[in-house]
Amino acid sequence: MQNLRILGKGKTALALKKRFPDAILYDDNDLESFDKNSNDLTIVSPGMPPHNKLVLASKNIISDYDLFYDEMPFTIWISGTNGKTTTTQMSQYLLEKFDSCYGGNIGVPLSGLNKDKKIWILETSSFTLHYTKKAKPNIYILLPITEDHITWHGNFDEYKKAKLKPLELMSETDVAIIPALYKDFKTSAHTIYYNSSDDLCNHFKIDKTKIKFNEPFLLDAIMAMISRKIIFGDVDYDLINSYKIDKHKVEEFRDSKNRLWIDDSKATNYDATINALVPYKDKNIHIIIGGDDKGASLKPLFENIKELDIVIYAIGSNTQRVLNYCEEFKISCVKCEYLEQAVKNIDKNLKENSIGILSPAAASLDQFKSYAHRGDEFKKFVKSLSWN
Repeated sequence: MQNLRILGKGKTALALKKRFPDAILYDDNDLESFDKNSNDLTIVSPGMPPHNKLVLASKNIISDYDLFYDEMPFTIWISGTNGKTTTTQMSQYLLEKFDSCYGGNIGVPLSGLNKDKKIWILETSSFTLHYTKKAKPNIYILLPITEDHITWHGNFDEYKKAKLKPLELMSETDVAIIPALYKDFKTSAHTIYYNSSDDLCNHFKIDKTKIKFNEPFLLDAIMAMISRKIIFGDVDYDLINSYKIDKHKVEEFRDSKNRLWIDDSKATNYDATINALVPYKDKNIHIIIGGDDKGASLKPLFENIKELDIVIYAIGSNTQRVLNYCEEFKISCVKCEYLEQAVKNIDKNLKENSIGILSPAAASLDQFKSYAHRGDEFKKFVKSLSWN
């Protein structure tokens, strides 16, 4: 292999360095020593946006997917705005006995995956897809796309373009499961389009009534079942129904007064929040919204929830934006700025048919280490509420 440069010093970059000890790592602190005229193969860590100075100064850029493409076994790529992680983990749960492993954007980076496995299941981010030039999946599962990562991509069109990019590279022997909205996108893959989970169930002869999950996890479960049916031709309802959803994803718990709270800290964009509220639309909802919205418009969220019996508690760096939306759509809103204060305010208003939910429609890094840290703090604050 020719000389290798790696842009970034995070998890993906360090895993690549372990695999290729002679590779040189660069980040923004190394700009002065960076050779802008080099033709060395340059791998960009997913977190580095295309407008980064090192990226702009590089000539021979590929993704880690491209780097390992020739040694990949049969691959399933899973992308979309919401549900990627759950669908990937569910797919692994259903395919593990067939010698699969999973990684990519979650778990193990590509450089650490076992190339002797028969199937790789890869959660695939728009960041990685942006830099990918030749690698393609055997099966591409694309969950619905809504506005996200606008700061990184520059605009929504570029984000969509990245998500649809695998379709350009796939061949007639590959299978793509794609929202019907993108039916006109040119691809050689055998493509199944869907508007809803019912479309997929009808096409693949899956009985939705036998699946225990409700939205937002029902579509994830169906997609995982489809990946197994495409390869092995069977459906295992008992196995999928035994899968346990991760923490911080519409995770229900009760406080000392037996009132229902939901930790949905994983909802880092408005579409995730909209889906999380579906099972609770008939209840009196007290929802915590706010954080780093990554430049995305939240208007679709407020258009969707304006008719609900709902009160919003605004936190995070976009508190004022949330307040402005609430004023525009005439939704009751309490300015809290911080999570603990939001929990205390909800505590005063939560009744028997009410729910208190953290589903922020925004990333967490403005005030927390991660969405998991935010969710853990939320549960801690709720559990510390007193009877008085």
